[in-house]
Amino acid sequence: MSLKRLNEQIRKCRKCKLSETRNKAVPGEGNPKAKIMLIGQGPGRKEDETGRPFVGRAGKFLDYLLKKNKIDRKDCYITSIVKCMPPKNRIPTRKEAQTCVENYLVKQIELVNPAIVVLMGRIAERYTPKEELIRRKVIITAHPAAGMRFPKFRKKMEKDFRRIKNE
Repeated sequence: MSLKRLNEQIRKCRKCKLSETRNKAVPGEGNPKAKIMLIGQGPGRKEDETGRPFVGRAGKFLDYLLKKNKIDRKDCYITSIVKCMPPKNRIPTRKEAQTCVENYLVKQIELVNPAIVVLMGRIAERYTPKEELIRRKVIITAHPAAGMRFPKFRKKMEKDFRRIKNE
């Protein structure tokens, strides 16, 4: 299966209740052979409107971190645990997360085959299957939404993105 075909399946997905309230599914985007894969929690309002990952306020902060460390966003593959925005932007349930992970995220990791996986936030850390991370460099950092709000998380993210650049 190709990444393009998988993304088409994600856009048509009806495997959980999140599909009932979304505008657009957000499969992910970027270089299909990226060395760096960034995984977040799930789409927010802007992402739900556009069908693209990390394009809202948190996305602008992520872009800042990438640019500051001379990492081109186009060279990364960016996706999330869940592919549809949960109602009122709540945290996805275990069942919602597992549905997306088992059906889509595992395949995305296999197809892209990145050397570095960046888990952004506790939901990404909790639900990304550890067996998919074997033989990959894993960097666990804060979610960009937390990084832009809290100085402690911002400092951690800045340090982690310097590390990504150096890897």
